[in-house]
Amino acid sequence: MNLPNKLTTFRVVLIPFFVVFMLADVTAYDKWIALAVFIIASLTDLLDGYIARKYNLVTNFGKFMDPLADKLLVCSALICLVALSRIPAWIVIVIIAREFIISGFRLVASDNGVVIAASYWGKFKTTFQMVMICLMIADLGVLGLITQIVMWAALLLTVISLVDYLVKNKDVMRESGK
Repeated sequence: MNLPNKLTTFRVVLIPFFVVFMLADVTAYDKWIALAVFIIASLTDLLDGYIARKYNLVTNFGKFMDPLADKLLVCSALICLVALSRIPAWIVIVIIAREFIISGFRLVASDNGVVIAASYWGKFKTTFQMVMICLMIADLGVLGLITQIVMWAALLLTVISLVDYLVKNKDVMRESGK
């Protein structure tokens, strides 16, 4: 259990705490605690990947758990935001559907011995989703227009990154059908 794997595990452990503070109405600071937990969890994602690549600490556990931890964190946040009526459910469905499609696509590719690396579109998508989630957690009326713009940009990047993955890797599905 190296440092990147510990950071990934820590991110997963933070998710229930994040959800509790997002949905609880215990103190006046719940949303700020949830925001802090989300930011810390998001930063562990950047840090674990950086450390794993820089120090050659890439493991099978990390390859499996890191993307799963990311999806759990983002999906948990988006579902909480739907519950709080801060984002339309259909947008969350599109975002989560994209994650399932890409995960399934990667699984098929893996069965064919092909590794599908993250694209720049996917990285932009993730960045915009994280910023969008932070803005929606903070729920600052003064930033309402900016939050809406970031939400639409995140949705657009979600669709673009999906199309990009499918087009660039269309041969993977052809190979699996043989």
